[in-house]
Amino acid sequence: MTLLATTLGKATGVLTLVVVVIAAVLNYFDDPDPVKYTSMAEDVKTLEENFRQQNKSCFILGASGETGKVLLQDLLERNIFSKITLIGRRQLTFEGKAYENLVQEVVDFEKLDDYAAAFQGHDVGYCCLGTTRAKAGAEGFVRVDHDYVLKSAELAKAGGCTQFHLESSRGADKTSNFLYLKVKGQVEAEIEALGFDRYAIYRPGVLLVDRQESRPAEWMTRKFFAAFSSVSGAENGDPGEQSHRRSGKECREIRESRECTERQQIYREDSSNHHFIRVFTVI
Repeated sequence: MTLLATTLGKATGVLTLVVVVIAAVLNYFDDPDPVKYTSMAEDVKTLEENFRQQNKSCFILGASGETGKVLLQDLLERNIFSKITLIGRRQLTFEGKAYENLVQEVVDFEKLDDYAAAFQGHDVGYCCLGTTRAKAGAEGFVRVDHDYVLKSAELAKAGGCTQFHLESSRGADKTSNFLYLKVKGQVEAEIEALGFDRYAIYRPGVLLVDRQESRPAEWMTRKFFAAFSSVSGAENGDPGEQSHRRSGKECREIRESRECTERQQIYREDSSNHHFIRVFTVI
């Protein structure tokens, strides 16, 4: 019974980050004002159909990771993009007809300039790429979470991508004394400077997933800063905190972990969109 409860808890608790990501995309292309968001409980089917007719394409970085897997599955099930490209260091193997039309681009992240063509012709970019200091060492962590991510964003922008979505971390701060959070904050700021028409940052807390590798340091860091921010008021007590910056058409948004949880509940109240709940839940 305990095992069943744990399994069910993770099955229902592994899902909200993707919902917020995809909903943001749908609302942006449906409404010319990217700051004006429609209610999450609106007729999502209409939004999806309107978006589908625009014949947009996207790419995903980090599709082999926990968030990337769920994001890919949800995008395929909803069929809102005419083309989905996975960009990664190796070819991924999938079973099922739904994956037949995926495009996969295998790249060497150490020589990304040689693979600029892989980043061309996409309307939307999703970045779920990341590792940890414990797994890759300090230099390896910076190389993956900063260098690879930033270079990918630069190539995507040069290739015509107008919208970029970045999975970051709760507590990300470029002035932090903690390497993990400092790097996350630095790459957020540097991608913003690239000037995408739409740039969204998602800062989940600890993701409840069954990872193949253990990440105790990551878990402890996030839990510490969750407690710290609650005491210091860093989140201003706003369960739906957002940061918008507009210059012409440009828009930057930050989605904090509590907003992800709140928006998942809104979707849950709309039984006709039960499939939207299949996204990462953060705590």
